[in-house]
Amino acid sequence: MSQDMKQEARRTRRVAALVLPLLGALAVAAGCAGTDATSRSDSTSAPPPSASSAATDPATATPTADATVVIPKSAFLELPAELRKLPPRTMPVADAVPELCDDGFGTGGRSVTASAAMMTGYRQPGDPPSNVPYGTIAQTIFTFSGDGAADYLRRLRATLADCASFTIDNGDTVKVRTETLPDAGDEGLLVVQVRQARNLPGDLVEGEETTTQIAVVRVADAVTLLHDEGWEGTSGDPALVDDFVRAAVDALDTWQR
Repeated sequence: MSQDMKQEARRTRRVAALVLPLLGALAVAAGCAGTDATSRSDSTSAPPPSASSAATDPATATPTADATVVIPKSAFLELPAELRKLPPRTMPVADAVPELCDDGFGTGGRSVTASAAMMTGYRQPGDPPSNVPYGTIAQTIFTFSGDGAADYLRRLRATLADCASFTIDNGDTVKVRTETLPDAGDEGLLVVQVRQARNLPGDLVEGEETTTQIAVVRVADAVTLLHDEGWEGTSGDPALVDDFVRAAVDALDTWQR
């Protein structure tokens, strides 16, 4: 498949995930469970047991390493009213987890007990209703047994220490920098990715760059990834990341009490 066709497929999948109604929307309210069956693997550990990552009714959820773990919709961030543009939709964990050197974000490893992902579209305050979303947030939640959550952050830091850049499928180079997220859960990182901008047909835009942010936060035995991207390949708004992280941490903390 050509690169243009791949890009068009990604755009189509992303718009469909956000706009098309889902017949399973009622099941989302009940909760979500399971780890994701995917070809991705953690760079330092074997992949987790195969199971469903989609939001499901607990009564029909696929068992995991700990079948009592259910990640409810309430564990995900809820955007403040002034930022809401599109309602959250479930998505496969494999599609939600962003790229990184050596699949650095991985799928959590053997100690993952459940995982799930949702995507939502946001706007900037004051945007008219006719505007398309300003950006999207793809949020993944992993729950772990034992010291798995802390180990995940440790492995990720080790990957990032040697990950100044990486190359994606279309040949573009993605530059990576990492910052600490102070006062974000029990520990947190902000991974900033910068690449040369492309327009909708996929052509490079001379002199312009696209920036995306991935916030990674541990709250007790759970880790969440918040992947912020601008709409249709544009840059997100870094000024809103703190709001997204705060909302995500509050939701995870409330769920785990």
